[in-house]
Amino acid sequence: MDTDVKKNTIKILFFFFYLYTISVKVLSMTTKSNSLKINTNKKFEIIDITSKINESIDIEEGIISIFSKHSTSAIVVNENERGLLKDFESTLDNLITDKFSYQHDRIDNNARSHLKSFLLSSSECLPIKNGRLDLGTWQSVFFIELDGPRANRTVTLTMVGE
Repeated sequence: MDTDVKKNTIKILFFFFYLYTISVKVLSMTTKSNSLKINTNKKFEIIDITSKINESIDIEEGIISIFSKHSTSAIVVNENERGLLKDFESTLDNLITDKFSYQHDRIDNNARSHLKSFLLSSSECLPIKNGRLDLGTWQSVFFIELDGPRANRTVTLTMVGE
């Protein structure tokens, strides 16, 4: 074999070895799921669920999907400061006011809750490091109730990692 063929053969072998190591790594990842049950007490409520999520994590490194299974609730990440949380509620109320007649109210009288949910998100995907959420210094994960009070709201936690 000439030198170029040998070099290319070695490159190809290294490439296949690299692909093999990646596939072994991917196959060793695990998927786990859990759920949180949340009871709310008010029409609008912001509940910090960070510690409950951390208690439910059972992988060391990876990502977690946090998903609310309800169309009148949300999952958000932000700072847990009382004034900010009040400002957040006021802002949502000012954006989606009760000054209008909403068509959905003819069905079950909760259009404002659904419209607020449209502006927010039903899920967040966050990193896990050392068996805990890898959040910034001031960040917390919140469940936002938009149509309470409700019993047994479900938040699904799906973890992928090792």
